[in-house]
Amino acid sequence: MGIYLPIAEISVNVFVLLAMGAAVGFLSGLFGVGGGFLITPLLIFYNIPPAIAVATGANQVIGSSFSGAMSHMKRGTLDFKLGFMLLAGGIVGSTAGVYVFSLLRSLGQLDLFISILYVVLLGSVGGLMLVESLNTLRVSRGGTPKPLKKSGQHNWIHRLPLKMRFRTSKLFVSVIPVLAIGAIIGFLSSIMGVGGGFIMVPALIYLLRVPTNVVVGTSLFQIIFTSAYTTLVHASTNFTVDIVLAMLLMIGGVAGAQYGVKAGQKLRGEQLRALLALLVLAVAARLAVDLFIRPNNLYSLSIPGMG
Repeated sequence: MGIYLPIAEISVNVFVLLAMGAAVGFLSGLFGVGGGFLITPLLIFYNIPPAIAVATGANQVIGSSFSGAMSHMKRGTLDFKLGFMLLAGGIVGSTAGVYVFSLLRSLGQLDLFISILYVVLLGSVGGLMLVESLNTLRVSRGGTPKPLKKSGQHNWIHRLPLKMRFRTSKLFVSVIPVLAIGAIIGFLSSIMGVGGGFIMVPALIYLLRVPTNVVVGTSLFQIIFTSAYTTLVHASTNFTVDIVLAMLLMIGGVAGAQYGVKAGQKLRGEQLRALLALLVLAVAARLAVDLFIRPNNLYSLSIPGMG
């Protein structure tokens, strides 16, 4: 069944969009990522213009993240205090990101910049996560499990001022790295249409040593508000949010997220990290192929009389 998207100005299949939303929602609930790093490339592969895909992708993330965060709140695995600190940094980063997005769009370099940023970030984060999680799995199978990080590592973070206690996460750490992580995620949300969970989850686990079960719910909580703010600013500044496309993706995403949370409860932390890493690397590889292969339809513009 076809439907016309007024802002994207193309006709699409409703069931394909619902399936996209449900698949990304499932992964959102499973891994604690908003799913924007998947939905934006999927929309681009489906011939949605990149500017529309970024702004609308940020909007779709809200529905699946809210659904997943509610499930984690019921289980007591959501640190509200940590989430609000991340959010404070995220709002500042989002504002800066939307400005850069507008500037790149006016220069005509937005599409290329988005693709390169995706390949570099997804490839780096996915590679690091995969190596770490495979090492942890190998050690645990050998019968000598070890903690994710030894006590005393990352002393530079613990020496920073303005410390705050996060009881749910069992942390006593400076708010400076928390705000910085939030700001980076907010910036990426604006530029790439992502919730930023694929960076926030490893950052909270490896830098701040937040327990994996708490990271997922807290990440989703922060993503809800950062993505909502990003969507509003994009809609009012760049006019690139397609509400029909967003609603279809959100309907699928909300349903998928509930099943993802249930599936995530059955896997160990290192197994979740390994699966997320493989997923991130697969998306990066697909985008990299598109960047380097020769397009099927080459065309050029010429001015009469100019040779």
